[in-house]
Amino acid sequence: MSESKVDAPARRSRRPFIILGLILSAIAIACFVYYLLNRGYQSTDDAEIDGDIYTIAPQISGRIQAVMVDDNQHVSAGQVLVTIDARDQLAALSKAEAQAKVAEANALEAGANVAVAAAAYQQAQQDFTRYTQVNPHAVSQLTLDASTAAIHSAQAKYDAATAEAKAMQASAAAAEVDVRNAKLQLSYTSISAPAAGHVAQKTVQPGNVVAAGTGLMDLVGDTVWVTANYKETQLSGIHPGSAATVTIDAVPGVTFKAHVDSIQYGTGSVFSLLPAQNATGNYVKIVQRVPVKIVFDDDRINQYMVAPGMSVLPSIAIDP
Repeated sequence: MSESKVDAPARRSRRPFIILGLILSAIAIACFVYYLLNRGYQSTDDAEIDGDIYTIAPQISGRIQAVMVDDNQHVSAGQVLVTIDARDQLAALSKAEAQAKVAEANALEAGANVAVAAAAYQQAQQDFTRYTQVNPHAVSQLTLDASTAAIHSAQAKYDAATAEAKAMQASAAAAEVDVRNAKLQLSYTSISAPAAGHVAQKTVQPGNVVAAGTGLMDLVGDTVWVTANYKETQLSGIHPGSAATVTIDAVPGVTFKAHVDSIQYGTGSVFSLLPAQNATGNYVKIVQRVPVKIVFDDDRINQYMVAPGMSVLPSIAIDP
């Protein structure tokens, strides 16, 4: 009986080793399966959703009359976002249009003066021709001199009228340019969305006086893609058109189909604000990362809230 009491703890002591062996075997099998499933893919967790972000700013200074949108509201391309008090621009347009009418009237009058001067010049030439074709003894030299002087005078008046008409036409053209510019300035009082998207970072309120170029809000475009920063050692076998899958942290349990659109010609560090310099000769090799643009092929992406900056995990199928 004492023997059985000694052997019982020994038999129970093998159980932890058996459990440990089973766990290690399961981990090994899982790792092997993971390797088999992912050996033809390159993945990186240094990736995020990217998209077009438009800064909405006025092209003229003025007082904000109305803000037509709210924070995070979805807008369509061309939808009016903000209006600026347009009274100054309307007054400038009215003044330009009035000046254009005056300039047009002056141009018409100058054109009529050219026609009168041309007729007088033609009449003087005809008179001189008649005098020279008759018997020289029937026309005095005084008459011929007067006729010659009349031709020169008529020609001078015609040239002056022509020059004035050209100047009036130029003034009329300049006045039309002023009208178009006044209309353009008036159009700047209405600020529209350059693309469809969601309003973000709205800082403007009605009544604010803003200067040209002041940021009023941002607009996040509807089209999104993935910017994945792959290690340079992972780029072998990746090329535009390569199939890819993307999982998004904000959309758990869903895998989206995608493909590689393009690969940036330059590492991320090259385009940083302060690129690395090596003037001392001391050098430590660091594996660089290259941005890869991945575009979604899956229409389901439009069913979820996916915005720039969200974390993703892309996997790109590589050539064997």
